[in-house]
Amino acid sequence: MATPSKAARSPRANASSGAAITSRDNRWLKEFRLALRGGLPTETGFVGVEGVRLVEEALRSACPIEAVLFSETGERHHERLAPLIDRPEIAIPILRTTDRLFEGVADTEHPQGVAALVKPRAASFDDLLRTPDAACSPLLVVLAGVQDPGNVGTILRTASAFGATGAVTAASGQSGTASPFSPKALRASAGAALHLPVLAGMSLPILLTQLRVANVRTVAASAHEKQGASSVGAQHAAPQLGEIAPTLAPWEIDWCEPVALLVGNEGAGLPEEVERSADARIRIPMSSGIESLNAAAAAAVLFYEAARQRSGKSKDGRL
Repeated sequence: MATPSKAARSPRANASSGAAITSRDNRWLKEFRLALRGGLPTETGFVGVEGVRLVEEALRSACPIEAVLFSETGERHHERLAPLIDRPEIAIPILRTTDRLFEGVADTEHPQGVAALVKPRAASFDDLLRTPDAACSPLLVVLAGVQDPGNVGTILRTASAFGATGAVTAASGQSGTASPFSPKALRASAGAALHLPVLAGMSLPILLTQLRVANVRTVAASAHEKQGASSVGAQHAAPQLGEIAPTLAPWEIDWCEPVALLVGNEGAGLPEEVERSADARIRIPMSSGIESLNAAAAAAVLFYEAARQRSGKSKDGRL
């Protein structure tokens, strides 16, 4: 029986050994079970990813990998992952177990038989403000009280696909935001959360203050019509103290400026005080009879407009 003692956790430990783990009480399996089925990070901060595509994304992300686990039937995926896990300079422990034991640690109903323990890269507020060469300015998404991990992952995947440069998760005051690194959120993000700089668990009031100091414009996604005229000329006018920010359509926002899009709880949206403190409120025009969109669907619409405006523009604003 293979157990991850200190010696076993050293480089290449278990990597060349053909011995399969055959006990459900094995410490490696306990870690995978905690990270996958339990949805919690291990004591050393590693989270679980499951499925050949997600494991492949984790290996490509340059995030630290603690181990890769194959089941008997999952061995068929080894050839696909071999260029990423069989390099001597990486020294990732490769573990094997039975199909039955793998099903006991997996989070999915029909597991593919391959999983990994990965440590998400740490991000700071300064990391969020760094603009890639291909982008004209920082474009951030702030998830405030988005409770469904599927929505969290989908929003991060959409934001990344349309050129967002970073993300933040925070409690809204009414509800917390699901971890972007839970198994369900990682599956929904298709691994985007491992590539995009993500600052998790930030205090929302502190974040809004830091964004204001950094001259990043905050735009609150709103599902409700309130006072405040929607006009192109209003987009640069910050609301006065106690005044509700103007309501704008997606194309009335200058997405080539540094912008942070605030997305709230699936049912309640953003708290009133957050909408009041934002530089602008944004609402997607819809046919009568439709009150609002799913949080992830709304984010996709807004980020598509952002990508349309930002397409081909460099940091200095030139095409």
